[in-house]
Amino acid sequence: MPLSQDQLAALRAKYSGTAADMHDPLFKQVADSIFSEGGTRAAPYSGIPTLLSAPARTVDAKAPDFGDLQVALMGAPMDLGASNRPGARFGPRAVRTIERIGPYNHVLQVAPVHTLRVADVGDVPFRSRYSLPMCMEDLEAWYHQVIDQGVLPLTVGGDHSITYPIMKAVGRAGPIGMVHIDAHCDTGGEFDQTRFHHGGPFRLAVLDGVLDPTRCIQIGIRGSSEYLWEFSKDAGMTVVHAEEVQRLGIEEIVRMARAVVGDGPTYVTFDVDGLDPAFAPGTGTPEIGGLSTREALAILHGLKGLNIVGGDVVEVAPQYDASTNTAQAGAQMLFEILSLMALSPSIKP
Repeated sequence: MPLSQDQLAALRAKYSGTAADMHDPLFKQVADSIFSEGGTRAAPYSGIPTLLSAPARTVDAKAPDFGDLQVALMGAPMDLGASNRPGARFGPRAVRTIERIGPYNHVLQVAPVHTLRVADVGDVPFRSRYSLPMCMEDLEAWYHQVIDQGVLPLTVGGDHSITYPIMKAVGRAGPIGMVHIDAHCDTGGEFDQTRFHHGGPFRLAVLDGVLDPTRCIQIGIRGSSEYLWEFSKDAGMTVVHAEEVQRLGIEEIVRMARAVVGDGPTYVTFDVDGLDPAFAPGTGTPEIGGLSTREALAILHGLKGLNIVGGDVVEVAPQYDASTNTAQAGAQMLFEILSLMALSPSIKP
């Protein structure tokens, strides 16, 4: 039945203003932080690109001050731990160029960049682009400074080896749990005369006592490297193979994840090769048969309310993806993790 003249007149009276004239209190709060009084907003393709279009913060590498932030967004452009195709060192720059991520997360009902005190603080400073052990030291020292100031870190890698030194800082006060989306468990041992590589960060973190394996769930695991992941099961990690996702269903996987990590401090790490190469071809070790972006989003949305103390998105290697879809997916997953962090009890007031 068509609108009556009275109904149409009421709509015209309510909605004849600018795009910034919102009536829902939550929508209005978001709009007021984005639109000017004249109803304009910054063009998404203008200005200096930052992660999730967050404010840029210049930080002194020798004496970094993150103190007034709740979350620090940063890049870790290092891929010396890659075992196959290099290039994830370009991941942070690629993710920064993606526009129109956010501002509002309609599922989690939060606009994290505008709700939190958050800034893109640039990239982790490395002393050497050639020495992987030195990079591990630099990462750990940097993240200790972030954590010591009560700030939660959210990082774009880089390859997955970066997560080990981050966890050493985040888990220093006590072992943390982990929700891990990936094609690979990354719990392998030393090979090619190094223990620092993207196939083994979580074995190292467990053995160092900063990661509690009984509070870890690894989702989307598949491919030909299963023989390398014996440690995951032996240590008590919960492993959900990609082949099980359809059988179990997203709701059951979310239930499992929440049961495994409980209400303790939890780190979320998202390797873009957890997605099927149809959605994210730009990565170093692609494996067919992975998660769809919709499945990955649903899993992350199911983590709402957990005690998230940090996170990362890793292995975006843009040179293998002319479409930029991988960087787009990586930026969106970063936004989802930031949205979860905005709702985390660990966010300082």
